[in-house]
Amino acid sequence: MKRLKTRPLGIGGQILLGFGVFILVVGALLWLFQIVLLDPFYRAVKTAQVKATSEMVQRYLDDQDLDDQVKELCLNTGINIMVTDEFGQIDCGWRSSQKESFLNNMTRAGRAELFDNVNFQGGTWLTSYHSPFVNRDGTQDEVILYVTITRTAAGLNRMVLLESEITPVDSIQETLLVQVTALTVVMALLGVVLALLIARKISRPLSAINESAKVLATGDYAIRFREGGAREVRELASTLNYAAGELSKVEGLRRDLLANVSHDLRTPLTMIKGYGEVMRDLPGENTPENVQIIIDEAERLTNLVNDLLDLSKLEAGVLPLEKTRFNLTESIRAILHRYDKLADYRFSFHCGEEVWVDADELKISQVVYNLVNNAITYSGEDKTITLSQTVEGDKVRISVTDTGEGIPQEKLKDIWERYYKVDKEHKRAQMGSGLGLSIVKNILDMHGGQYGVESMLGRGSTFWFELPVSGEESET
Repeated sequence: MKRLKTRPLGIGGQILLGFGVFILVVGALLWLFQIVLLDPFYRAVKTAQVKATSEMVQRYLDDQDLDDQVKELCLNTGINIMVTDEFGQIDCGWRSSQKESFLNNMTRAGRAELFDNVNFQGGTWLTSYHSPFVNRDGTQDEVILYVTITRTAAGLNRMVLLESEITPVDSIQETLLVQVTALTVVMALLGVVLALLIARKISRPLSAINESAKVLATGDYAIRFREGGAREVRELASTLNYAAGELSKVEGLRRDLLANVSHDLRTPLTMIKGYGEVMRDLPGENTPENVQIIIDEAERLTNLVNDLLDLSKLEAGVLPLEKTRFNLTESIRAILHRYDKLADYRFSFHCGEEVWVDADELKISQVVYNLVNNAITYSGEDKTITLSQTVEGDKVRISVTDTGEGIPQEKLKDIWERYYKVDKEHKRAQMGSGLGLSIVKNILDMHGGQYGVESMLGRGSTFWFELPVSGEESET
């Protein structure tokens, strides 16, 4: 048979169920302690009171005002008290009421015999019994008798007898049963009302968030979640609003990427197709210059595809670091030497000393290449790119400065994003693919290095990164 799926309880149902269980547990505990365990608790409290009173009497045995102390204890506790010697002679004795009691009806010989029996049993004796005396209503009281044998500081033997009446709790139990039943009913009604109010207050904003989340799942990133209700619900709505904003931002950047990459792919493909058709259709156009143009444009396509692949691998974490110790200063010089063919551009490198680092040389070279290519792309009319190397403490900072138009301050935080482009009008890069800064960010994040940019409109930009200096001596 096909197993039926049960629908889980909603917030309202769970809160109502929780309150119901809580009320049942509280009602059961009240019934257990107030009804079932009332008599045992009462007897335990009464017994403890009798024993504590006996200890107080024993402390007063050597006092001159023993009789007054015993009388006060008797009146305050409602316990009949008697003190005798080993022969049954009464030193003092008081009873709390005019009722006949076992103590007052004992003979001297009976008290002497009781002394011997209790002393033989270890010096203490506790028992309960029904009084042989019948009350006016025909009932017989239940009584606790506690006997202690002790020796005073003067070396005299004394027997302390305490007799306490145990009040029947049957009528009290009946009263408490009615009260517990009524209290349980009232708690149940209040619990249901409170559960419904709490569930409504919590579930209403969550239901609204759920509906908004369904809209968000369709791709409508303009949706906003109402931040109301409990603190956790407000925080959830705030987090979802942030996520919706980021998704909207990423979606816009993704569209920009498609437009930019499509342009970068279309331009060299058009060039290759155009020159290829010219070489095919026109005699004498199969020249080395035309072939070189096709090769250059094919290389641009290759670089674009490689950058896309590198960025994907870096973000996926499938390109592990292969750290070695190398001369960063010399590596930068070698990179700049490869730009010597760019006759229109001027490169300068300022360094005070040779610096060695522990890093992945190939990836750090890629960082430098991308920063230099970015500077070439956005360089000013003087086409000057300046690199500088400075050492501060255990860090080396590499800076690449151009003299271009600069970047607005509000856009500086976004230029490292995967799909971000400062100007929406696509500008064909003279070198690179336009994904260089994203690759720089991922490589430096893998190394744990710091990086940033400083820019002023009309005065150019300076991109920089920092790496720890190798602690070993430079190799000669």
